[in-house]
Amino acid sequence: MAEHFTSASSPFRAGYVALIGKPNVGKSTLFNALVGQQLSIVTKKPQTTRHRILGISTSERAQIIFLDTPGILEPKYRLHAAMMKSARLAMGDADIILWMIDMTAMHPQEDIRERIALDFLTELRKPVFLVINKIDLVPRERILPVIAESSAAFPFREIFPVSALKCLGVDELRDTLVSILPLHPPFYPPDIVTEQPERFFVSELIRARIFENLRDELPYSTSVDILDFKEEAGKKDVINAEIYVERESQKGIVIGREGKALKKIGQEARKDIEAFLERPVFLELHVKVREKWRQSDAWLKRLGYL
Repeated sequence: MAEHFTSASSPFRAGYVALIGKPNVGKSTLFNALVGQQLSIVTKKPQTTRHRILGISTSERAQIIFLDTPGILEPKYRLHAAMMKSARLAMGDADIILWMIDMTAMHPQEDIRERIALDFLTELRKPVFLVINKIDLVPRERILPVIAESSAAFPFREIFPVSALKCLGVDELRDTLVSILPLHPPFYPPDIVTEQPERFFVSELIRARIFENLRDELPYSTSVDILDFKEEAGKKDVINAEIYVERESQKGIVIGREGKALKKIGQEARKDIEAFLERPVFLELHVKVREKWRQSDAWLKRLGYL
């Protein structure tokens, strides 16, 4: 298998790269740009990513397996603890770590060492790249001091200023990753872009629309469970999903007056799912109360967090 991808002048390289950072720094946007496909949901709210998501980029000379991870935070719920375990497992699996920071969130009085969370990085024995995101939104003269301070704070292998949204610096980052990946045959066939099943991405697309449509803290109390996913040749896929909330009052908000809020979430999610699957679907949504599901190991296991 390796010979198919290898030439005498350019031996094949393959390995794992984990994207790590605090919430809302743009990890999922960069992940999608590096993989070349919208696999990880992106919303304006922090802590959108809850699972480790795997995306595979294969070329003639390398295969990079990218791992998108939940944002690093101080756990308040069992769900948060599971998310942090997922991030640590990704770092353990990775050959290279990309630590991301948001350039627009940097303040002159802030210690760069806090922003890059040295307590996470110093325990690693792996190459760590610093990725400074959203450089298109700040003056250039603000970026250079951050690069200098970051270099002094930690021995990063490389530092890359990028704009994940506009794909500035993304190709250069990918090329450098390829150059230091281990010499290894591909781990996956070249036409595979992820190992997660379709129903996982369907639940994520529904959850993204919940985050986009519901205000304040309510989206963080919700999760999505795909109860049924039927495919029949020549017919629409039939998807039956439940949205879980923690209190009866939250259920009423998700449904909305005369069911309008839930209908809007369903219509938008159905369009997203059809675009992702490239086929028509019938989507049915229901809202159920599952008290304290974020603190329940049983529910976290059912929903794939444990």
